[in-house]
Amino acid sequence: MNNSVTNTARLLGAGLRALLALTLVTGVAYPLVITGIAQGLFSDKANGSETKADGEVVGSSLIGQSYHLPLKKGEETPAPDLKWFQGRPQNGLGTNSVNTRYKLVVSGATNRSGDDEELIQWVKEAKAAVVKDNSVPGHTVEPSEVPADAVTSSGSGLDPHISPKYADIQVHRVAERNGLPVAEVRKLVDAHTEGRTLGFIGEPRVNVLALNIALRELLAKS
Repeated sequence: MNNSVTNTARLLGAGLRALLALTLVTGVAYPLVITGIAQGLFSDKANGSETKADGEVVGSSLIGQSYHLPLKKGEETPAPDLKWFQGRPQNGLGTNSVNTRYKLVVSGATNRSGDDEELIQWVKEAKAAVVKDNSVPGHTVEPSEVPADAVTSSGSGLDPHISPKYADIQVHRVAERNGLPVAEVRKLVDAHTEGRTLGFIGEPRVNVLALNIALRELLAKS
């Protein structure tokens, strides 16, 4: 009996010591080491790829955000603020229950098939809106000029980038709304167009947040 109690106590003691040691190693030491390495070598990425303007964090280069007017009474969805470059559709073109307007609880797509009638209607309406919003006196956007990323949300719904083509068709509208020369606005787009990663991965792209920060700085100088 005494031996049984002694053995049990010894086993419990060993188990508690193992639990304590593993907690310290895997729960304290390891996270501290990895955090230190991340902060030392990849501090920007480790801290969320923060984007700053005027010394303040205004977003992340990895997450898209909205550029819209304040919600008016009776509106369910705020209208876009057309003085800024706009990103990809933010609500899955209608009823994306997974991620709407860059909410970050979860991310995902609408998972509609290409021949889904409701999706086709959403795309048609989105294309008409792009043509209407970006056509200004002296410059008309043709439906054939509207790229796919202007009328579809990304797979995650959080994509911060648009194609150079979509940025380009917004140039005249942004210039007109802000009283800027078209050439200056186009220079901003060209300066913020990133090429393919390593020269062959992905597609050329424009980070909308970085582009709008540059636009705000240009307006401040003007």
